[in-house]
Amino acid sequence: MSDELQPVPHPEQPETPPDGQEVVATETPATESGAPPSVDDLQARIAELERENAELRDNWLRAVADYKNFKRRTEQERADLIRNASAALLLKLLPVMDDLERAMANVTPNIAETPWYNGFKLIPQKLQTILESEGVSPMQTVGEAFDPNRHEAIIYEPSEDGEDGRVIAELQRGYLLRDRVLRPAMVKVSQGRKQPSGSETTHE
Repeated sequence: MSDELQPVPHPEQPETPPDGQEVVATETPATESGAPPSVDDLQARIAELERENAELRDNWLRAVADYKNFKRRTEQERADLIRNASAALLLKLLPVMDDLERAMANVTPNIAETPWYNGFKLIPQKLQTILESEGVSPMQTVGEAFDPNRHEAIIYEPSEDGEDGRVIAELQRGYLLRDRVLRPAMVKVSQGRKQPSGSETTHE
């Protein structure tokens, strides 16, 4: 008896894979143009992305700077508002201090020895302490050169030594609020040499 004939697969039909697995045909994906992008196209795309990134970074830095400037300006305006409000209140207290100082300067010896006056003296001292705690300090004026930013000239008077533009007397005390003028001082200013009288004039 002859050998059994084995079935021969048809050449147009694929062989059945082992274990019943199916063969899936794979194809290379094609680009829109049908070909992969060139190096020049990739470099141009990278350059465009770098430009967009730089633009976005500049916009971000500018926004951060604008916010910092706005915050600093707002804080400065708030500080100025508080400082100006405090200065206005302190300025209203200075005439009270002037009146107290004038009253104490005109106290008679009899009143100065009374017990109530010793208590009264504490009032300007406490007021002075409050002013100093807020940064208010009196100016030193007598003997200094006249400064229109700090002094208000009320009287000009000839000087014995002939020095011009020197504060020779203080008529109302001036005050500073830290490094700013809170109230200028009213002063008397020297103006040249005093002219000799007729009796003092010598004739050759």
